[in-house]
Amino acid sequence: MTESVLDYMTRLGRAARAASRVVASASTAQKNRALHAAAEALDAARAELTAANELDLAAGRANGLEPALLDRLALTPARIDGMIEGLRQVAALADPVGAIRDMSYRPSGIQVGKMRVPLGVIGIIYESRPNVTIDAASLCLKSGNATILRGGSEAIHSNRAIAACIQRGLAAAELPAAAVQVVETTDRAAVGALISMPEFVDVIVPRGGKGLIERISRDARVPVIKHLDGICHVYVDALAELPKAQAVAFNAKTYRYGICGAMETLLVDQAVAAAFLPAMEQMFTEKGVELRGCARTCALIQATPATEEDWSTEYLAPILSIRVVDGLEQAIEHINRYGSHHTDAIVTEHQGRARRFLAEVDSSSVMLNAPTCFADGFEYGLGAEIGISTDKLHARGPVGLEGLTCEKYVVIGDGQLRGQNA
Repeated sequence: MTESVLDYMTRLGRAARAASRVVASASTAQKNRALHAAAEALDAARAELTAANELDLAAGRANGLEPALLDRLALTPARIDGMIEGLRQVAALADPVGAIRDMSYRPSGIQVGKMRVPLGVIGIIYESRPNVTIDAASLCLKSGNATILRGGSEAIHSNRAIAACIQRGLAAAELPAAAVQVVETTDRAAVGALISMPEFVDVIVPRGGKGLIERISRDARVPVIKHLDGICHVYVDALAELPKAQAVAFNAKTYRYGICGAMETLLVDQAVAAAFLPAMEQMFTEKGVELRGCARTCALIQATPATEEDWSTEYLAPILSIRVVDGLEQAIEHINRYGSHHTDAIVTEHQGRARRFLAEVDSSSVMLNAPTCFADGFEYGLGAEIGISTDKLHARGPVGLEGLTCEKYVVIGDGQLRGQNA
């Protein structure tokens, strides 16, 4: 009798839960040994990885996958190098598990503090990029969690080949194989099962397009760490140094169009708009960026009139909307209304306005005199990230090792009894 998808996923979940208890108590040295051994296994399996990836690429071409998706799917020698380096970098990171902080004596004589512990079992659902398999597995393992990885069906052969290398790493460190499991079935019912097993899965992290993340957020019975959109803003204040503002705004948009930290709307104080925007128009036009602007913007430069929809659109493309605002108050109001709580920046030399912006803009990252494309776990010193969260509970912003753990209270006494001071 063939195993149903639900039975299969339940089996994975049960195995992951058992493995999570072993990994949670593994030493830092043991986890690092697994990561280094997996890196060596990847290096030794380059031919197998390339052959498996070619099967996925051939199927993708036959199914009419867009060139951009085929590019994301490809495991080039440089990307394999990147995966190997990524494992070694995660191994070099400080282990957050077991750290105790803020121990203090209470009037009763007990000591109270907090200990950092793994979340347990993390389910990760992602599309296209097979290198996410390594990123996710390494971060979950180092933070003491077991993980169930459900990659896109278009990368199934690549993900299986990568998973085999991870398994070799786990075996070398005498850690359970179920600490990292790649879902073998491409049946979409597997996703529905994974997000509906709170008895086995503690957190779900979706990595992919807005449609996938909306579906997971709507249907999951397990807590989700996610962001839907990256509608990021740069606000150029009246007291900005204009050359600095031009460089920041240009980099925020053109560093890479397809990342969630790319600027999608440029806000400019009306006091400097006439001096600032013409130079920006030239820079963006030479780069091939289409400009859409409010009425005041269109009066100063060549731009297509922006619609109401433009202000709440994540383009992920060489398109930029520009709005001239009456000052800091209107800029903050615009960002909090149309933004996606991802990353927003102010360019100003005025300390008071900078502090107000940083305090009042309701986003997971707020920046002063820096481009929004810096919103990245590696740039923040996290070593790597599992994703970016715009939620307010548990983790917010780029989620690295610490974001894959939580804290529990630790109380140390010496026989004290409640109601009897020592």
